[in-house]
Amino acid sequence: MIALVDCNNFYASCERVFKPSIKYLPVVVLSNNDGCVIARSNEAKELGIKMGAPIFQIEKFCEQHQVQIFSSNYTLYGSLSNRVMKTLANFTPNIEVYSIDEAFLDMANWLDKDLVQYSVQIKKTVQQHVGIPVSIGVAPTKTLAKMANRYAKKNNRVFGVHVVQTANEIEALLTQTAIGDVWGIGTQHRKKLLLNGVKTAADFVQLSEEWVRKNLTVVGQRMLNELKGIPSIAWEELPPPKKVICTSRSFGELLTQKEDIAQAVANHANKCAVKLRKQKSCAGVVQVFIHTNNFRTQDKQYYPSITIQMPIATNSSSEIIGYALKGLNIIFKTGYNYKKAGVIVLDIVPETQVQYGLFDSVDRVKDKQLMVSYDKINALFGTDLVRFAAQGFSKRWRLKQEKLSPCYTTRLSDVYVIKR
Repeated sequence: MIALVDCNNFYASCERVFKPSIKYLPVVVLSNNDGCVIARSNEAKELGIKMGAPIFQIEKFCEQHQVQIFSSNYTLYGSLSNRVMKTLANFTPNIEVYSIDEAFLDMANWLDKDLVQYSVQIKKTVQQHVGIPVSIGVAPTKTLAKMANRYAKKNNRVFGVHVVQTANEIEALLTQTAIGDVWGIGTQHRKKLLLNGVKTAADFVQLSEEWVRKNLTVVGQRMLNELKGIPSIAWEELPPPKKVICTSRSFGELLTQKEDIAQAVANHANKCAVKLRKQKSCAGVVQVFIHTNNFRTQDKQYYPSITIQMPIATNSSSEIIGYALKGLNIIFKTGYNYKKAGVIVLDIVPETQVQYGLFDSVDRVKDKQLMVSYDKINALFGTDLVRFAAQGFSKRWRLKQEKLSPCYTTRLSDVYVIKR
């Protein structure tokens, strides 16, 4: 049996942890640069606030209904996610962190327990230790656990647990789940299935394996097995290394000077290098792009990008920043209002499989030692405490976060002090 634990309205719930006064008020969290709604509490959903709604269009409505508005605080969300996952790890030796707010738990060792009561215990412990409400779905496969979790959220919000074990329980779950709500069914597959009379997950499992394999490939075959209660999706306790890493952000304001954009590109390149080192990989290609704002029709538009092949695959911040800035120098043109920049690293290989060059002049042993020290210092004392000069200190390119909550768990100055 597999349990899927999903944090309810995670971003909104994180904002409530340290502000109990807003526990029953509607809460929304905004996208980068405080643009659109990307997370809503149940109260905000009941008010009719749509996902993706531009905040400037609903500000007056939010004021009228006491909607609490927050900028995205990914530092806080990541910290609380880590606490949730550590709490869940106490309940099973095998846990797969699926996303920032979801995790699969292997319940095979607990089949002698009452899985409903055990799930309730997990839910109450996470709430008590972290303050985040969760919903739990338990079933024989990952896909069915996803569906059981969705059922718990939609039909049993207060209890927040749904366990599916018997054939009759699985059949009932399949019948109640629309085909478009099955994990892995995208828009195009949904349209094709509906055209063939498949409206629910129960209809899907009646299809022949040959038809599914022909029309939905091996992915559909795997999904069919999962819905029949046959585990077919591999367990991944550690996420696989990324094959492409991208870091990009819109600027807090329109930029015209290359110096400001260069600082943004240097910071994005450094983040890509840090991610490479975390997964013990190196990249052979760097791609840089800059964009104007296509919504400003009064402005000239320009969307250049450039791809640079590095002579030797690397995860060194200094090298990747250097090549990214070379790329920026080539594509940058004056006379444009730039809104966004980004860096992508590709051709990623394990750092143990890097092909070195005969004429390489970089002292790679020394550079690796430098990066190890660099990462340790920043991990211990704070991100970007030590930085490269090219990253600068300008705030013009940084995100607009006018409604940012404190970093209660990661910044000493923001930690609550209780006075007697």
